[in-house]
Amino acid sequence: MLRRTYDWTMEQAGHRHALWVLAAVSFTESSFFPIPPDILMIPMILAAPHRAWLIAAVCTLASVAGGLAGYAIGALLFDTIGQPIVAFYGYLDRFAEFQQQYEEWGAWIVAGAGVTPFPYKVITIMSGVMSLDLVVFSIASVLSRGLRFFILAALLWKFGPPIRGFIERYLPWLATLFFVLLFAGFVALRYLF
Repeated sequence: MLRRTYDWTMEQAGHRHALWVLAAVSFTESSFFPIPPDILMIPMILAAPHRAWLIAAVCTLASVAGGLAGYAIGALLFDTIGQPIVAFYGYLDRFAEFQQQYEEWGAWIVAGAGVTPFPYKVITIMSGVMSLDLVVFSIASVLSRGLRFFILAALLWKFGPPIRGFIERYLPWLATLFFVLLFAGFVALRYLF
């Protein structure tokens, strides 16, 4: 079953509409969706390494556009949409404390969250709530999201065939490890940060 799912994913990664799906996932991940675009980006680059830079660019641009949507949610719709999103990720109770830090370090927080596993959508919404300068927000988002996605693309472009062989050889173990780490990440975000 896992092998069929992997083969299907690799086949879909080369589909002509795959870039549009990646753009949609990347956009929504930056504003409200919990699944990172890396899950699509990795098989897409492994399936078509010659398109690595295009895939990273699409992912970056869509992510920044989604970040601007998250900013708008924070600035215009926090009470109705933003607050439930922030609560879903477990940050509502620490919102006041976070606002103080954000006033001093806003641009750096955006830049740091853009390259880390921290839920970027919380930062985009917070940026809108705090009215972070839109130009500063946009520049920090382009640089950090671009850095994240282009480094991943470069690594997959350079080391793709051995990585693909490793994944195919150890797929069941890697899938188990992925789900354990995903669960641990949600637990850590909920209780440690």
